[in-house]
Amino acid sequence: MLLEICVFNTATAIAAEKAGADRIELCENYANGGTTPSYGYLKNVREKIGIPVFPMIRPRGGDYFHSSDEIDIIRKDILLCKELGFEGVVFGLLNQDGSIDKENTARLVEAAYPLEVTFHRAFDRCIHPFEALETLIACGCNRILTSGQEPRVTEGLQMVKQLVEKADGRIIIMPGSGLNSSNVATIIATAGVTEVHTSARIRIPSATKFRNEKMPEDFDMDFVDATEIQKIKAQF
Repeated sequence: MLLEICVFNTATAIAAEKAGADRIELCENYANGGTTPSYGYLKNVREKIGIPVFPMIRPRGGDYFHSSDEIDIIRKDILLCKELGFEGVVFGLLNQDGSIDKENTARLVEAAYPLEVTFHRAFDRCIHPFEALETLIACGCNRILTSGQEPRVTEGLQMVKQLVEKADGRIIIMPGSGLNSSNVATIIATAGVTEVHTSARIRIPSATKFRNEKMPEDFDMDFVDATEIQKIKAQF
């Protein structure tokens, strides 16, 4: 059983590794669902983290239908991740009708090789999940991150189980979203998965001493709950 932790800054990646994470999904911009980390962020994490790291490759928030310019950006970011020595990348492309963008996905998988490719939760926005499963297998993706097309994996657990059964070992189905130490054992037992994903996210206060009360920003930071990671790992 493998535990992937989604992180949004270098300090969190370091803490997740120390707590026992097996792999890191590296993102920026939690509020937008995750976007591509900056070059400095990528390089810093690569130098400090010893476990496998899969950067998110997503040029913007919003929908998963990307223009040709955005596809080119994604390709260039994938090639940068290869240069920097990452073990995998995470992306997801849909057509306007909700189907998988098969042509561009296949091209990007080829560009990423030999890096592993995780197709992220764009999958949960696709129109025909079992057809999409076959498309992603044909494209050469290594895994799908999914909550079973529901906001939380506990609600989509039967879908996850069906995806595992239909995949039949041809692609990894990795459940995420709402997965925690209180439900991970049930998710594993019910769906028969071999990898799980969570952010184990907590918020910590900013170290900034002064705040202009007229400026209502949220200065608190995303971090990881090391105890929660250890609780999850203890159930494997």
